[in-house]
Amino acid sequence: MRGASFRIVLQSPTDRRENDTTVKNERKTESIVRDALRANGYFDEEDLLVEEQRSDDPRIQKLLRNASKAGNGVGMPEFIISSRKTTDFLIVIECKADVAKHASSAGDKYADCALDGALLYASHLSKAFDVLAIAVSGQTKSECKISHHLVLRGGLRVEPVFGTQILSYADYYSGYTSQPAKFNQDYERLLAYTRELNEILHAKKVKESQRSLLISGILIALQNRAFEASFRRFTTAKKLATYLVSTVIDELADAQLPQGKLESLRQGFGFIKTHATLSNDKAFLESLVVGIDGNVNSFRRTHRYFDTLGQFYIEFLRYANNDKGLGIVLTPPHITELFCELAAVNKDSVVFDNTCGTGGFLISAMQKMIADAKGDSRKIRRIQSSQLVGIEFQDDIYSLAVTNMVLHGDGKTNIHQGDCFSIASGVAREFSPNIGLLNPPYRTKKSDIEELEFVLNNLETLERGGTCIAIVPISCVLAQDGPGLDLKRRLLEKHTLEGVLSMPAELFHNSKVGVTTATLIATAHLPHPRQKRTWFGYCRDDGFVKTKHLGRLDLHGRWASIRERWVSAFHSRDVVPGFSVMQRVQADDEWCAEAYMETDYSVLTQDHFEEVVKNYAIFRLLGAHALSGAEESIADSQ
Repeated sequence: MRGASFRIVLQSPTDRRENDTTVKNERKTESIVRDALRANGYFDEEDLLVEEQRSDDPRIQKLLRNASKAGNGVGMPEFIISSRKTTDFLIVIECKADVAKHASSAGDKYADCALDGALLYASHLSKAFDVLAIAVSGQTKSECKISHHLVLRGGLRVEPVFGTQILSYADYYSGYTSQPAKFNQDYERLLAYTRELNEILHAKKVKESQRSLLISGILIALQNRAFEASFRRFTTAKKLATYLVSTVIDELADAQLPQGKLESLRQGFGFIKTHATLSNDKAFLESLVVGIDGNVNSFRRTHRYFDTLGQFYIEFLRYANNDKGLGIVLTPPHITELFCELAAVNKDSVVFDNTCGTGGFLISAMQKMIADAKGDSRKIRRIQSSQLVGIEFQDDIYSLAVTNMVLHGDGKTNIHQGDCFSIASGVAREFSPNIGLLNPPYRTKKSDIEELEFVLNNLETLERGGTCIAIVPISCVLAQDGPGLDLKRRLLEKHTLEGVLSMPAELFHNSKVGVTTATLIATAHLPHPRQKRTWFGYCRDDGFVKTKHLGRLDLHGRWASIRERWVSAFHSRDVVPGFSVMQRVQADDEWCAEAYMETDYSVLTQDHFEEVVKNYAIFRLLGAHALSGAEESIADSQ
């Protein structure tokens, strides 16, 4: 054996075993587990540590001090598995010889049943770790019973997970980090830190528009090992601030940014060196770096392809109400992932977003493309350097997009600053994109550019036959007169309308922007055939629910199955009563499912009727109360 540490500590028979026969039988179960661990590479990985019955880790020792299954001593799981790389995650395995004693109905037979004992240990360890509790029972491989339960820090239990086989550590860790409950827990911590940090930066007079940029700069600098090792050694805030900015620019230069972009970013980050607090309060700047490393980097390491900077941008600007005023509505990550599925993004796609914001669509596309490359390092480098292209107009958001892409490891950031209507043709010549994903700026006044103008700009940039997917206010697809109708005509004259999804009503609740949206899917440079039928989906329920302080979350883990149903229905052009329909449409028609779907009365229940009546009664009551109050106010004023 090499790499992983492995040791055995025998316990006193009175604490762990009833008699010699039980010891002998349970040893067979432990041997089966040990062989499975060996077959899955646990003893070949240098960063993994496999311990039996006791751990040398002081934190684990402390947590198991009173975790005995008898309730009066040290808890000793059969196996404790940890990693030097992923230090917040543990695996504990408890074995029993008798399959009949795999688990009790009440879950309180800790000494007798494998699952009960494993969960007891996990309940103690989850005070400081996320724990995968594995229960194994049986004396032969053929009869062996295996179950997995994830217990997150704080005691939140997720069950069942991972099936009935021992898997590799990489598979366990990947599955653990992809659990909705794990994301929700980490996201809650991130948002709590965001709110706290927002208040601190507000008190320190750091502008809302500068806060996300400050965080992104610190994250970029922390990628530099020399900065990470030495930032505490500077004697003054001014020296530390100067070193921080120079490190950021050096890191961006290493990402092969053109000189023009580099100078623009140098100016963008320059405020850090001159800000009254950042350049004069060393203790504050140092604590800021430490806090961002501990709270933001830890989240990014676990949820690598989440647009963390975009989330900070939303949180910071929504307090100032600036995002809606600018027409900026950042797309939720689960929707950027959905678009990649709908567009069938793969390793050979060239993805273009002409209103890229902080880069959420490009980050989700990068994740899917790299996964499809299946470890081909040469292809992955090409994906990162040449197959992800964006345009952003706003200076501060452009800087965030560039740093965001660098943080996600793209070898050469192809984010362009400027007006997409002026520079998209150059993008087309240089990159030949075949997938367009966008969430255009939403109009806040009549003089603003129509959203469908951005969609048409994206379509014009794509190769013939390319796919464009855009999320726009539903008014764009309902327009039956004026500029909106003209834009719909232009779209059908040059491109094909493949589908429209009516999206959840409160999709942008986290941005505090009340706009109902639709997702439009079109094929570039192929005029819409007059007899073609377009697929319309009623995708109003994504499984997300509003939660206090956290916005919309996939609390019940419904999104994965819902997304699969939406994507499958679109690609197969399924017609499902109450959900989807195929319809021939022209420019002056309404492009939404609601206009053509037949109601499926078979799914209506008494509960639906009662809910509608209750909502109507509340509406009438509140309306009458409001009218009465208005009349009283008028009378008082007179």
